[in-house]
Amino acid sequence: MKNSKLYIQLFSIHGLVRSENMELGHDADTGGQIKYVVELARALSRNHAVARVDLFTRLISDKSVSVDYAKPVEKVNDKFSIVRIQCGGRKYMRKELLWPYLDEFVDKTIKHMKRQNRIPDIVHGHYPDAGYVALNLAEIFGIPFVYTGHSLGRSKLARLLNDGMKKKDIISKYKIDHRIEMEEKILKNADFVVASTNQEVNEQYGLYENRNVPKYSVIPPGLDVDRFYPFYHDMLPEITKEEAEVYAEASVLEELNRFFMHPDRPLILSLCRPDKRKNITGLIKAYGEDKSLQSMANLAVFAGIRKDITEKEDNERDVLTRILLLMDKYDLYGKIAIPKKHDFEYEVPALYRIAADKKGVFVNSALTEPFGITLLEAAATGLPLVAPNDGGPQDIIKNCDCGFLVDTTNTKELAEAIKTLIIDEEKWKTFSKNGIMNVRKYYTWDSHSSTYIKNINSVLKKFHPNDMSKARPTDAIGRRIAGLNYFLVTDIDNTLIGDDNSHLSELCELLAKHKNHIGFAVATGRTVESAIEHLKKFKVPMPDIIISSVGTEIYYGPERHYSRGWDTHISAKWNRKKIVALLADFSFLTYQEEATQRKFKISYDMKPRKDRLAKIHSRLLENKCSYNLIYSHDKYLDILPYRASKGKAVRYLSYKWDIPLKNFLVCGDSGNDEEMLRGEPMAAVMGNYSPELEPLKGQRKLFFAESPCAGGILEAVRHYRFVEKARG
Repeated sequence: MKNSKLYIQLFSIHGLVRSENMELGHDADTGGQIKYVVELARALSRNHAVARVDLFTRLISDKSVSVDYAKPVEKVNDKFSIVRIQCGGRKYMRKELLWPYLDEFVDKTIKHMKRQNRIPDIVHGHYPDAGYVALNLAEIFGIPFVYTGHSLGRSKLARLLNDGMKKKDIISKYKIDHRIEMEEKILKNADFVVASTNQEVNEQYGLYENRNVPKYSVIPPGLDVDRFYPFYHDMLPEITKEEAEVYAEASVLEELNRFFMHPDRPLILSLCRPDKRKNITGLIKAYGEDKSLQSMANLAVFAGIRKDITEKEDNERDVLTRILLLMDKYDLYGKIAIPKKHDFEYEVPALYRIAADKKGVFVNSALTEPFGITLLEAAATGLPLVAPNDGGPQDIIKNCDCGFLVDTTNTKELAEAIKTLIIDEEKWKTFSKNGIMNVRKYYTWDSHSSTYIKNINSVLKKFHPNDMSKARPTDAIGRRIAGLNYFLVTDIDNTLIGDDNSHLSELCELLAKHKNHIGFAVATGRTVESAIEHLKKFKVPMPDIIISSVGTEIYYGPERHYSRGWDTHISAKWNRKKIVALLADFSFLTYQEEATQRKFKISYDMKPRKDRLAKIHSRLLENKCSYNLIYSHDKYLDILPYRASKGKAVRYLSYKWDIPLKNFLVCGDSGNDEEMLRGEPMAAVMGNYSPELEPLKGQRKLFFAESPCAGGILEAVRHYRFVEKARG
């Protein structure tokens, strides 16, 4: 009986993801999103409606980062695991460089799912790279697709242009055009989008052409209130703390006191990544320009984690350098602390409580803030806030009434708000109490997960209204293939269909009878459109998989889902225009009509002559082309990427769907089937085979049928006892 509880897969591919001691601020990619997805997964795993939640991220084995990120599976609790998939090698790289490797991530995730023998009920992508992966999986398995953007490309483009950066430089560095294109596609296909605020929906997603297509659900992030408990708990003798907490607090105090001449003064605290939009320099200017503020409070800026500023990326290096220059300009030595590192697990919560105990203020001085999780953390400990009058802070201050909203570009307004909280003791106490109480009322992960599950169930009802245990009908192609371990793969022309079709209906009946055990695929030189038209003409049931255009394209199921993973795999070192130009002066080659030409296939007619193939090889090799040349039926010449062929496509399917090659029965009749017929699969040549296959006769594990076409396939099925093996 199928488990009626939900299996949820979350995807957060870039950054450094682990369940404990998160390195938030390590770089621009390891920020609030990392914490958000881990906490979301924890909360979902606590929900009684959830059977299992897996968070998929990228596996990284790199000396520059912890060995934790190289562990394939990190079991967080009985229902929650972090699964790490390798793609694009093992070195750590920033998110903008990951785009070419996401199809590899999709393929390896499918393989993992097949081995786990369970398809998720939903997939949820966080940020557009993970959104792309989740969308692909949703399409192939017929399951709901949920998306959370966290930050959006169009907003980032506008901000960078406003900062004076040229569009071509933005595209070059951030791949912003591709990101926006993917975001538009994601919005067009998402079953619903989770946003943190209404402002995010209206003003940020509102910039997109497909803004009105998905359903939006505004669910504010939650907070681990057990970790971010009120500062006054430290004063209560009956409340005991873990030794790690005590040590963290002592370490933080020691680090802060190292900077300050008057460590007992109230503490203005800022905690964020060293990013220009975080406007750290605006806060330092506000503090540096106000002598009275300097005399009444110290300033501590925790701007990410660093060892050496010169090793940081341009944006971060520039921000950190400007911080140090401003510190010198305003002579803030002894008044400002800029520590180089902090531990998220224990030191960050301790920081908020230390600042609250000193009757200080937490300041988020960002120019724009989509949500502001640090505001919730600070408020939960009893530390009043000063935040930008923009985005998420507007909702937080409205719900919690625990601080001031200001124009963070106005240094005087920013300084006055901070001073008001430090001077006005009653206002400070009111905001402190409100923050503690209202964060627990409006912003808990348990309430977040409950709302989230309600949305999921609503979507699942639309997918399959009569059976909540199924996300989509069970004939969704990904579900079907994932349940198969045997496949019949056959060429079409002169193999499946030809001059003698007397056994074709018998073969179709056999495939229909055993469809629960045997998958059906065709591998053809025809285009996918031509293949489908020809199969329909002879009343052949639609295959599970079509390998078309001599192995350069793969399509799944009746919806013809295109295999982007195969596309990416074979595109390496392929230069179609160059090859066509190099062969243009060969008079013995006739370029076929455009309808037969494809992105990864160049097709010619060529009459056989001994030296012609040698001339083509010589020309292409001299010009350092990577290619695969296939000549068949003494007439057709196809030039493909060096990674492409029918045989390589079958091997790719074996890898992606975790089906042993020895469980494939492949059938062909001509030269363009030769590679497919070699090696580990069960292989059969039809009785009407072309002369170019004659040299294969006598090879071990290669069956030559006596009958032509479908009759020969049936002979092979009997010869290999294929049905008996598939039925187990």
